[in-house]
Amino acid sequence: MTDPAEPILSSAAADPAIEPGGGDFDAVLTGLKSAGEPTRLRLLVLCGQSELTVSDLTQILGQSQPRVSRHLKLLTDAGLLERYREGTFALFRLAAGGPAARAVRAAMAELSGDDPLLRRDRERLAAIKQERAQRAARYFEANAERWDHLRTLHVAESAVERAMAALVAREPAEALLDIGTGTGRSLQVLAPLVGRAVGVDLSRQMLAVARANLERAGLADCQVRHGDLYHLPFPDAAFDLAVVHQVLHFLEDPLDALREAARVLRPGGRLVIADLAPHDLLSLRRDHAHRWLGLPLDALERWLGEAGLVPEERRLLPGNPPGEPLTVLLALARKPAVPGRGGFAKPDRGG
Repeated sequence: MTDPAEPILSSAAADPAIEPGGGDFDAVLTGLKSAGEPTRLRLLVLCGQSELTVSDLTQILGQSQPRVSRHLKLLTDAGLLERYREGTFALFRLAAGGPAARAVRAAMAELSGDDPLLRRDRERLAAIKQERAQRAARYFEANAERWDHLRTLHVAESAVERAMAALVAREPAEALLDIGTGTGRSLQVLAPLVGRAVGVDLSRQMLAVARANLERAGLADCQVRHGDLYHLPFPDAAFDLAVVHQVLHFLEDPLDALREAARVLRPGGRLVIADLAPHDLLSLRRDHAHRWLGLPLDALERWLGEAGLVPEERRLLPGNPPGEPLTVLLALARKPAVPGRGGFAKPDRGG
């Protein structure tokens, strides 16, 4: 009969020939140990909500930069956070996979949303996001009249427009949505290739410029609507083609915008993205409200997959003249008729 004072061991622990540990066991154990500290758990929760810099996290937590950096290194080494460079900045996000990350995600799911400390962290994170969004909005309002010129900085926009038009023209499209239409330039270029075209933008000043441009171009059938790209004012499956031209690098949450774009696409519908490839021009963040220094390819592919879209191809369009620091990334993705998987093919560099 077992002595009730003795713990009952598992068969693995009771048998000296079977030693626990190794592989996933060690990874999960290390991950749980790493997460088992108040500040590190708060960091994991925050990085599960947004991709954040050390400065962001220092501001939210109210702790010193060296202390926060030490915690981040430990969590990254344990496989719980992913770290990547963006110019001189390092951004952190909750790791997408791996046994340690999955175990910690399951534990985090049990956290109460009413916890006062976590609620305060969420409020401070929301304030940071709001300030960034307001800064970008102020930039758009101030530059609405000269937006088309600003978009051409360092990049030959005519080459980008030709490449976008070639992608769109490959398949017939009845309904096009231009997300973040700005001055309506993409509508002017692409509307003749589709049945009907609609642009949406949050800036009323931009929309006023867009309407004037469309009228001058004789595109009376094109429409522009006021709306938030995170909450598009259209029903599900309303379009078979969507375009996002030089928009994502301004956004705090590109994934949420891509999810919303996927929602309004019909099964089999296409999404065309034109944006900046990764670069290190910090002046674009400082002077032009860029949130991202170009779109990292691995992040874009991950965002598309999480949005339910299948990446099909991408192309890099170098600056003009050659050697300019900015390159445009042109990407095509599709909303599958049935769930599927895919990935970008090797990039094609062309002018």
